[in-house]
Amino acid sequence: MASPPPSTGCVRSSSPSGTAFDVDDLTKERAQIDARMAEPGFWNHQAKAKPDIERLKVIRSKLEPLAALDKGMADLEAMLQLAKEPGGAEFLPDASRAAAKLIGDLDRFDLEVTFSGRFDYSNAYVSVQAGTGGTESCDWARMLVRMYSRWGEQNGFKVEEIDRVADDASGGIRSATLQIDGPYAYGWLRAEIGVHRLIRISPFDSNKRRQTSFCSVDVTPVVDEDLDLVIDEKELNIEKMRAGGAGGQHVNKTESAVRITHIPTGIVVKCQNERSQTMNMASAMKQLKAKLLVIEEAKRDAEIKGLSGPKTDIGFGHQIRTYTFTPYQLVKDERTGFKKGNVDAVMEGDLAEFLEAYLRSKEGKDLKGGNRPEDDRPT
Repeated sequence: MASPPPSTGCVRSSSPSGTAFDVDDLTKERAQIDARMAEPGFWNHQAKAKPDIERLKVIRSKLEPLAALDKGMADLEAMLQLAKEPGGAEFLPDASRAAAKLIGDLDRFDLEVTFSGRFDYSNAYVSVQAGTGGTESCDWARMLVRMYSRWGEQNGFKVEEIDRVADDASGGIRSATLQIDGPYAYGWLRAEIGVHRLIRISPFDSNKRRQTSFCSVDVTPVVDEDLDLVIDEKELNIEKMRAGGAGGQHVNKTESAVRITHIPTGIVVKCQNERSQTMNMASAMKQLKAKLLVIEEAKRDAEIKGLSGPKTDIGFGHQIRTYTFTPYQLVKDERTGFKKGNVDAVMEGDLAEFLEAYLRSKEGKDLKGGNRPEDDRPT
């Protein structure tokens, strides 16, 4: 049975990565915010209240998992005590499962407390763009959109597709954008920025030849609309069009879809999922603001690679991860060397080990667990 992790019940909590925070200080700060929120008139001034509300979310994201770990540790210790009693061997399987879950929860907590970027706690936009490979590439984009949707749903995030440009020939996607809402969505998903490569026997090739396809993935934080960022309307090219795809009565009948190009940077954003042009415009502007804020933040602290992906060709030589379906099954991250042989599980959203490996490598840590022996195949 796996040995239990050390108790987290301490005044100063420290993750193995060296990141520490004072539990007493955060507890006091939470009490102060709770007291302000209970004051008469607090909720009458949303702009003034918002910093406290957002700060409280961050504090809870650290203290509540820590409390859950303490409870899990206490429960495990109780099971182990029962197992020591005469006839208590029946409790060992439950204790083993509880210990494994506790270790997994502690690993996740260890990573999340290292998230210190300005936007790490934020919700995230995940944009997938088909690249080299034509029809095959559009199908690959569809597969990636589903993979990220499944990952989000399995991890308790809210997932909404806010834009899609379909490829009629393949039933795939030329481009799509997901909004994934939940604590640290951007902190986790920034590991996915880059080009993703697919190798498989193409279902669109009658000769059953092996094909290589590429898609790019970009991730940006969802930012508050009232952040201090002024966008000159003269720098915007705004296009209004009919929405595409299946949907309600407004689809393909009214010019509700909006596409905005920011001329100085070339950034293009689009939204068509809302029922009115006004709502689509607001959503598209929110995406644009997020992308521009990421650029501005990167300029200020010279960490563009940590906030937004480098713009590279969507083709050979630029991939961050390769998904091989044939002649063998293997998913390999080219940045960390982490490999996994169960391609189907990865495509169903099992990305945890890849995300953790990347984030640990960014923190200068050894990769937890390394590669599995059965995954050590040639690429």
